[in-house]
Amino acid sequence: MCRLFAITSRTPVSPMVAVNALDVMREGHDGSGVGLFMRDLGGPFKEIKDAPILSGIFSEQGLRRMDAFMVNAGFSILYDLAIRPDRIPPSGTPKRDCYLIRAYDYPVAWKALDTRDIRNRLTGIRLELRAMGQEKDDMIVYSFWPDVVMIKEIGDPMRVACMLGLDREELKARIIMAQGRQNTNYAINLYACHPFFIQGYSTMTNGENTAFHPIREFLETRGFAGYSGYQSDSEVFTHILHYSAERMGLSIEAYKHVITPLQDADLELHSDGSFLRLLKNSCRKLIIDGPNCVIGSLPDYSLFMVQDRKKLRPGVVGGKDGLYAFSSEICGLDAVIPDRDQSKDFQPMHLDTVLVGPDRQEVKICRQTDPLRHRLSA
Repeated sequence: MCRLFAITSRTPVSPMVAVNALDVMREGHDGSGVGLFMRDLGGPFKEIKDAPILSGIFSEQGLRRMDAFMVNAGFSILYDLAIRPDRIPPSGTPKRDCYLIRAYDYPVAWKALDTRDIRNRLTGIRLELRAMGQEKDDMIVYSFWPDVVMIKEIGDPMRVACMLGLDREELKARIIMAQGRQNTNYAINLYACHPFFIQGYSTMTNGENTAFHPIREFLETRGFAGYSGYQSDSEVFTHILHYSAERMGLSIEAYKHVITPLQDADLELHSDGSFLRLLKNSCRKLIIDGPNCVIGSLPDYSLFMVQDRKKLRPGVVGGKDGLYAFSSEICGLDAVIPDRDQSKDFQPMHLDTVLVGPDRQEVKICRQTDPLRHRLSA
């Protein structure tokens, strides 16, 4: 199994907070890799929240090729954080030339575009750069989006974080999601490392999705280029979230009904049974199979956790006003928020969606058997 940890804080915090939580839970992952997702950024990025940020790993050749591509596309650099490790990497971690986090100003020609067009063009550029990197094995591109930074690497999370100096002042965020990887493959592809992200939506999963193939086939026929390149059976969870919110306009409560719908007998008793039965039938190919514990982040800076029907992966949520965490294990919570009221910790079951909103004031719990407060996304 992997181990997951996410934190949402009114005050920007260092990614080392999440890495320390993973280290406390290290008996639940094998140290084969780490993935970090940061949004609602602090430091130098807080003044340029609308600027797209490119996150990835580059060789010197890859940097030159990427620079030429971006200049030709009309982008100019606003802020550059290039991490060039000057020490020998820890055992199992490849030697890299550059871990790049770079914010860009948009091309002049983009200024008149509407939001949807800009979003799709940013996705297209990320996919094009990814394809360029895979062609010559000289760049790995994780994200190209405003107010988002992603870092992924092979190796023990704490050792990788120390090598990269992730305690630096430039790297702080109000939302951080982190995964300590348990390698289930003979070779590690970093595109298979959680968290995953697409157009404002991010998820990470502890578990396995045996319904991967039919879900992938459904998504790949939706006519959206971003639903592609799958290296992990869990990446489809992020894309289902994006599809249900952006294509169907559904709320996070309804997302749970898409991926793990109620049994027909329970739908007969539900106050929204007619709508939910229609949703179940029309989205049948998006039903997941597990076990899976999913933690995710929404464009409005909410964090959520859901379980599938098998409920065989651990997950707990707790915290205090202004600071909440989602963790695979209670010891992760204890390490980061030891002064919380532990009697309010909540471990969601298969019917629950747990949500902490952008105000970071409380934990909200939605049960699938309850009436839907919101069918549609805000």
